[in-house]
Amino acid sequence: MCNDPDVAPEIPDNQLLVSRRDAMIASVAVVAASHFADSARAQSGPRQAALPVSADQALIIRTSINGQTVELTVDARTSLLDLLRERLALTGAKKGCDHGQCGACTVHVDGRRVASCLTLAAKVDGREVLTIEGLAEGDTLHPMQQAFIDHDALQCGYCTPGQIMAAVACVAEGNATSRERIREYMSGNICRCGAYVGIVAAIEDAAAKMGRG
Repeated sequence: MCNDPDVAPEIPDNQLLVSRRDAMIASVAVVAASHFADSARAQSGPRQAALPVSADQALIIRTSINGQTVELTVDARTSLLDLLRERLALTGAKKGCDHGQCGACTVHVDGRRVASCLTLAAKVDGREVLTIEGLAEGDTLHPMQQAFIDHDALQCGYCTPGQIMAAVACVAEGNATSRERIREYMSGNICRCGAYVGIVAAIEDAAAKMGRG
């Protein structure tokens, strides 16, 4: 042992090694905790927060968000993404590029996937919106959510909500019939961590359990 205070003590190599599996378990724990918090919030209804609304641009909309009817006044120029994140505190959909090119903000409107950053909130008046917070049934994860965990289809997790919403739509559209087709119809969702192999495997797995392909 070195007693020189100016020399850092040696740490055994086995204390420095953290396996990717250990890191993934920790990540999944964080994702699960976030999911259950989001699930509880979704069941109690979207929380409304005040945002500035220009008097000459004010518009009243009535829509269904994750099964909860919401009526509120919005600025006609507000995007659906900003309505969800800033007004209703549903932060699962992420603001990635804000140009509709990365897919991180993907949600469903009347069962079809859309880039919420390019969709005006006014366009969902009288329609049904589904976000990642409303995908599970209570504490039971949707098959696609579970498949993403089982196949390690995430790393940082930032794009994961949009990936999952797009993946559910991909299956529902009948476009999960082959790996090549899955890649084509998921090409609008970018994973900067490069977890594409796991994502494709998760979609194949979930498609079989969802009875669609």
